[in-house]
Amino acid sequence: MTPLVPLLLVLLLPGLAAAATRTLAPGDDLAQAVAAAAPGDEIVLGAGIYAGPVALDRPLTLRGEPGAVLDGGGEGSVVTVTAADVTIRGLTIRGSGSDRAAMDAGIVIEKGVSNTLVEGNTLIDNLHGVRLQGSRGTTARGNDITGRTGRQADAGNGFMIWNAPDALIEGNHVRFGRDGIFTRVSKKDIFRGNRFEKTRFAIHYMYTNDSVIEDNVSVDNTVGYAIMFSDRLRIVGNVSEGDRDHGLLLNSSNRSEISGNRVTGRALPASRWLTFSQGADGDDDGMAAAPASEAPEVHANRDRIGPEKCLFIYSANNNAIEDNRFEGCAIGIHFTAGAEGNAVAGNAFIGNQTQVKYVGTRTLDWSRDGRGNYWSDNAAFDLDGDGIADAAYRPNDIIDRVMWTAPQARLLVTSPAVQVIRWAQSRFPATLPGGVVDTAPLMAPPEVAR
Repeated sequence: MTPLVPLLLVLLLPGLAAAATRTLAPGDDLAQAVAAAAPGDEIVLGAGIYAGPVALDRPLTLRGEPGAVLDGGGEGSVVTVTAADVTIRGLTIRGSGSDRAAMDAGIVIEKGVSNTLVEGNTLIDNLHGVRLQGSRGTTARGNDITGRTGRQADAGNGFMIWNAPDALIEGNHVRFGRDGIFTRVSKKDIFRGNRFEKTRFAIHYMYTNDSVIEDNVSVDNTVGYAIMFSDRLRIVGNVSEGDRDHGLLLNSSNRSEISGNRVTGRALPASRWLTFSQGADGDDDGMAAAPASEAPEVHANRDRIGPEKCLFIYSANNNAIEDNRFEGCAIGIHFTAGAEGNAVAGNAFIGNQTQVKYVGTRTLDWSRDGRGNYWSDNAAFDLDGDGIADAAYRPNDIIDRVMWTAPQARLLVTSPAVQVIRWAQSRFPATLPGGVVDTAPLMAPPEVAR
């Protein structure tokens, strides 16, 4: 009998027996199949509609063949994961409940769960798409999530994340709903290569530290990347295209790298932008007068040529903001609330109505190690050919500050008295009371990878 003991031990050890695959057809009981599954088994749903909700309480794979739909029937969350090492792949998951307090979702990964893989699913008509509620090491890759339309305040998020460290959210497509990704009180997460359309915030960070936002695309959202109360982030290679209020917003976020990003508005063709602060039509809006045949389109865009602000910095300190492209916004950078210690260099500011809005008495030099930024309205010379303009650049003057504090004064902007003041400041820059100065402005815009 002695030789049989090792064999019996092997058979009794969990996870060492061969995994089984069971294929279901519409009408089969999915919950019963899960209850009968051994750890490591695979349950395959054939084409058709299956009734949810279902709880995955053991390590297994739930996979759908093309046309497999798991419908929650409008009650609760459709799939709830309570065990480690679960894979959910290739399903259409729809019809969660609408209880905002319970945070109903297409997929919920519960507290303490680790190593969940959510891959290649389609999630539609759920309050939240995927909710990570205290899990660790979740990977969500290649999913297509369509949130609910209608009143945005009543909708949920594509990804709802709370205290879920080491999450990888990669290559997903999220449209509609409230936020594409909303993360709160988390750390060491990576959000990479996702696309977001027609949401409130594409990515919304709250109290999430030591994380990466990389190579994402935000199109036609209210705000592209809203980063709040989060430190030591790496925000690299992202795109904001046609977002309405802000491309990138930093609020009380510190010691982060913001580089290689591109923020553009619904830009007018390049032929309509001037490289001077005053338009050829004399109205100081940075736009040339258009031919009569094009005037209606141009005038329709005067009040919103792109995002209100490409980058809004509010009480954010010690960040490196380098090698980004900010183009076609009402304001290139709005810098306020005592933000200090930020390095701003190597960026391209192109065709923004106001390149920089900064009201303060301190002088801020936006160059680093002899390299400043490119400014499309800087009519500069480079006599020694080193790629650096021969004179410093100031994006704002006293008149700009008057306009910001008293917008009614804009009526006087083309008056002879104002023009004399601006001329005097250009000849005697020492009269300027602080503000942003670029002591090494670039003659050509640096390349941004995206």
